[in-house]
Amino acid sequence: MIIMPLVAFHTLGCKVNHYETEAIWQLFQNAGYERTDFENMADVYVINTCTVTNTGDKKSRQVIRRAIRKNPDAVICVTGCYAQTSPAEVMAIPGVDIVVGTQDRSKMLAYIEQFKQERLPINGVSNIMKARVYEELDVPQFTDRTRASLKIQEGCNNFCTFCIIPWARGLLRSRQPEEVIKQAQQLVDAGYKEIVLTGIHTAGYGEDMKDYSFAKLLSDLDEKVAGLKRLRISSIEASQITEEVIEVMNRSEKIVPHLHIPLQSGSNTVLERMRRKYTMEMFAERLNRLKEALPGLAVTSDVIVGFPGETEEEFMETYNFIRDHKFSELHVFPYSKRTGTPAARMENQVPEDVKNERVHRLIALSDQLAKEYASHYENEVVEVIPEEEYKDEPNTGLYVGYTPNYLKVKFPATEDMIGKIVKVKITKAGYPYNEGQFVKVVDEDYLKQAANA
Repeated sequence: MIIMPLVAFHTLGCKVNHYETEAIWQLFQNAGYERTDFENMADVYVINTCTVTNTGDKKSRQVIRRAIRKNPDAVICVTGCYAQTSPAEVMAIPGVDIVVGTQDRSKMLAYIEQFKQERLPINGVSNIMKARVYEELDVPQFTDRTRASLKIQEGCNNFCTFCIIPWARGLLRSRQPEEVIKQAQQLVDAGYKEIVLTGIHTAGYGEDMKDYSFAKLLSDLDEKVAGLKRLRISSIEASQITEEVIEVMNRSEKIVPHLHIPLQSGSNTVLERMRRKYTMEMFAERLNRLKEALPGLAVTSDVIVGFPGETEEEFMETYNFIRDHKFSELHVFPYSKRTGTPAARMENQVPEDVKNERVHRLIALSDQLAKEYASHYENEVVEVIPEEEYKDEPNTGLYVGYTPNYLKVKFPATEDMIGKIVKVKITKAGYPYNEGQFVKVVDEDYLKQAANA
């Protein structure tokens, strides 16, 4: 009997990291590995790290040490953003065998074989600032069976003063459009109804290309991917919402009426210190254009509170902007110093208690706006893709899924409906969950299977 080697993964950080872990797993699977849970004994542990904050670095180190303790004889591979920015720091952890940054992941298996023979630690981190070509990493299907991420670009050229990511990911590189479309079709053929376009600076796609743009990619995905039901953009900057992008969204039946547009601050003076590429006037104008083109659009956003020098007046500018433009949900972060960024060296750092008090005010506003937005859909019949059982009340037959405009709905369903499209009537609007009543399945594949059963 052949015993397959076991690999275990742990992913920290963003959606892009989760996508890349799935891509690395494909490489291991093709090489004859079996996957096991990170808490189990494995022959190889792969830790995909995050470095967006100093806490990200710390958590990454804790997980690396956990794997080493679990099986001191295993091969320990560390990859991702923290590995890229601090390879020497990672190599210095006793028990780390292989370090690969945010490029050259396809070399990982060869490094493992080399390590097994030579028993010498390998530093495979290259200079990311020299990378000019998008590294192809295919994911034909995901361990999670409901929403598929599709990575379309890498890197960022913005260099915001609070952000380390360009140093971890390099400059913007777009994936070839034919590769994006080919993989989107593979995902739909594998049964996914919804694809989420993702990247480090997602809608910057095409800025490094001559005659192609993000709007053109959206249009091509809309027209060329047979069977695709929903297309979601993980994040888009205000400066990237061009007339062409609005036009494609307006005519598409597949692009969902939900956009995540990072605000970070609603004050022009703070935005200037952050080195963001827009003013509040421009942001407001784009929002108004979008809402005209896409009635009922849900706009979610990220906000950093307590950026160095933020006064009460500047904070209130942010608060009032969010209230007046009725965002549907916020992710609120207290500013956290990231070593190596210009903002960490700025004067007038805001005290922690002031930051926390402002965070709570914004979260309360976000909750209120989310409930207000959801209330428009009470007694409406909406389409939902069930994702998982409702964890707060297991074994009650309740499942949770999202509408196209990103309302989270819990409603009675069955396990075989996961990943399918169903109609649900929202009986009670709320936040974080809306309560719904199952109406019917509208998914053609599901109905065909049921008819043949």
